[in-house]
Amino acid sequence: MKKRVVLIFDAAQRSALASTRALGKRSDIVVYTCDSLPMALAGSSAYSHAYLQCPDPTEDAAAFVSWVSDVIEQYSIDFLLPVTEVTSRTLAEHKSSLPDCRLPFASLSTLLQLSNKTELTHLATKLGVPVPHSQYCEHRDEINWQDVVFPCVLKPALSKVLVNNQWLATQVHIVHNEAQMRDTLSSQPYFDGYAFMVQQFIDGHGAGVFCYYQQGQAKAFFAHRRLREKPPSGGVSVLSESAPVDPVMKAHATALLDAAHWHGAAMVEFKVDSSGTPYLMEINTRLWGSLQLAIDAGVSFPELLFDGEYATLDAHPGFTPGVQLRWLLGDLDNLYIQLKDQQLSTQDKLCAVGAFLTPRLSGRRHEINRMDDMGPFWYELKHYF
Repeated sequence: MKKRVVLIFDAAQRSALASTRALGKRSDIVVYTCDSLPMALAGSSAYSHAYLQCPDPTEDAAAFVSWVSDVIEQYSIDFLLPVTEVTSRTLAEHKSSLPDCRLPFASLSTLLQLSNKTELTHLATKLGVPVPHSQYCEHRDEINWQDVVFPCVLKPALSKVLVNNQWLATQVHIVHNEAQMRDTLSSQPYFDGYAFMVQQFIDGHGAGVFCYYQQGQAKAFFAHRRLREKPPSGGVSVLSESAPVDPVMKAHATALLDAAHWHGAAMVEFKVDSSGTPYLMEINTRLWGSLQLAIDAGVSFPELLFDGEYATLDAHPGFTPGVQLRWLLGDLDNLYIQLKDQQLSTQDKLCAVGAFLTPRLSGRRHEINRMDDMGPFWYELKHYF
């Protein structure tokens, strides 16, 4: 049996490591990993056949595409798997100029429709999916200040914009008064000439639905809840648990992805207010940071992406709720931040230490440190200190 050769990009990301392990364990696949660093997290995995250093697509997209084209030919690559927005969009945009190779994404126009927050908000409104009240602006001079209620959110349409062949990262800003809003608008270049929204601030907790679609057909869903984050006030998940998919959010996610005739993986993010209403925030048209939890719970999205390019798949039967995933060094950061927080009482800090040290004897796995593949943990530990 001829093995298919996979190139996994963005090897510094934990989602790339999860993908490397999921695909690299299969006997019919050979995995190569790459990133712009001399070495990266997924490249240190025993399931990475070899690590390749590539040009940074955020600095020179043309050089990156040229490099990918050469590598496809040199290593007979069959399948490309990017895990960040920049590499996904760059490869989708230049797919026609690359040698014949599978890329598990919808067309670039569909990709941009969902990743463009302004277009997505219009689509959601049309479909009856709840969205925050929004002003749509192409330039900061177009804001109707009479309609602004503080606090509010300044949300660029795209999380990355391409300027002079280089990617510029944008940021969502929560502003609490007019002076802060005007200062933010004038200090950030992506509010000058790039589309953005002034949105109602939704006070609530974040939630999401993770999906796999094949040529417009829903095949698999997953959900989790965040138990601890870094920073503790809200950020990257360091301890998470698989959870049943909320039927209302699933219906909203399905309506959006069906309408776009989506193909590939997507994460549909909501903010749930005190009344329980989920408001659409954005759709990430790529794999996500806590991907390993989905794999551990029974939904291997990397394998669905790979297999879906070569065969028609049946709907996935489901997954196991209650499975936990812990990013140990991220959780250590969470504890450190709490211990340094002067606003927390001694009792709160002792509770944080107790929660960190309390083991769970079953149903919890570590994201990076795994006995069959300790190389990534030693790599991470070395760079952590």
